[in-house]
Amino acid sequence: MLVGMASSPHRPLELEFGPELGLFLAPRDRSAEPGRGGIVRVRADGTSTIGHVVEAAGVPLPEVGSLLVNGTPVQPSHQPASGDRILVGAISRPQSLPEPRFLLDVHLGALARRMRLVGLDTAYSNDLDDDTLIELANSGRRLLLTKDRGLLRRRRLWLGAYVRGDRADEQLSDVLDRFGPALEPWTRCMVCNGELRPAPKEEVAAQLLPGTRRTYREFSRCAVCGRVYWRGAHSRRLARIVAAATG
Repeated sequence: MLVGMASSPHRPLELEFGPELGLFLAPRDRSAEPGRGGIVRVRADGTSTIGHVVEAAGVPLPEVGSLLVNGTPVQPSHQPASGDRILVGAISRPQSLPEPRFLLDVHLGALARRMRLVGLDTAYSNDLDDDTLIELANSGRRLLLTKDRGLLRRRRLWLGAYVRGDRADEQLSDVLDRFGPALEPWTRCMVCNGELRPAPKEEVAAQLLPGTRRTYREFSRCAVCGRVYWRGAHSRRLARIVAAATG
């Protein structure tokens, strides 16, 4: 726990980051001790805010949940003084959202399909630049999920979050753990995000191969793109993803 101390014009700022934030720091600044993220020491210039100093250390502000200066909570707009000790904590989990509506950057296509599979409203396209992503997130009031730290530092972005994990299954677990959204598996099109609705077999028969028409009876169809879904052998792998998510 940090304790109060008088500032000194000859002492640098000392920023101690929580363990969840260590991955954003330069290797030289990461702590080798378990349960600690790392410590960064910088000169106080008398004009920079704590928010600026934290992001200069590599940590995007959307990942920060608490800031303590000499033990006192402050806002990112606070201007630190020489000798201040700053404790930077990660965002609390589960993080509440106005609405569980998401937008994913171009590198998270596999995650987008999994999120749609478990029923999350997930917008995604593989050809959107950063400015367009921000405009869509802001206008649609969608939380932008990304692995681009620079994108999270853009001031125009209303709400964003960094996705942890390299594999899509790991990323899905991280998103579910962070936001705890209600899930409705098998209710969204994995291709376009449209809602799936029950479809009588006779209405979709023309879209099915003969073997599928003979073997299966229950179908759903996307209300947006018209794609037809059914629980065939191909769904076993998807069912395992759903079971892991809902479990």
